[in-house]
Amino acid sequence: MTPVASPAKTTTEIALDRFWETVPPLWSHVRAHVRQVATEEFAISVEQFQMLRLVRSGRGSVSELAVARNISRPAISQAVDSLVNKGLLTRTPDTEDRRYTQLALTASGNAMLDAIFDDARDWMRPKLAALGERELENVIRAMDSLRQMLD
Repeated sequence: MTPVASPAKTTTEIALDRFWETVPPLWSHVRAHVRQVATEEFAISVEQFQMLRLVRSGRGSVSELAVARNISRPAISQAVDSLVNKGLLTRTPDTEDRRYTQLALTASGNAMLDAIFDDARDWMRPKLAALGERELENVIRAMDSLRQMLD
């Protein structure tokens, strides 16, 4: 019996394979490092870190955080309460719509995010140093393309 040749993969299929071979393991390593720094140095969870990061990027309400994280509003409210109690977030009621409360990072929250991001950059820098200039430029272009696709 003659084996049936499988059809050649398209460039899209190869790109998808590479994505699944690369991005989840990469994110797993980054997430583990961020978890270690966030929990050991700052006593916050990765989920709390992600919420602070989202507030910094412009998601300024419990509802927006719930949608962005795909978590219930009550669960987000509890996490926000914890971050407010730690002095990392503030809540400010909207003067025109009392149902809406604006979330904002405190100076301590901003400083903590800066420290975690700086640590992550320091951790990743030697890993990226193994790539040449052209490879880094290719990575930058690929990341920009992926970001545009997702936006």
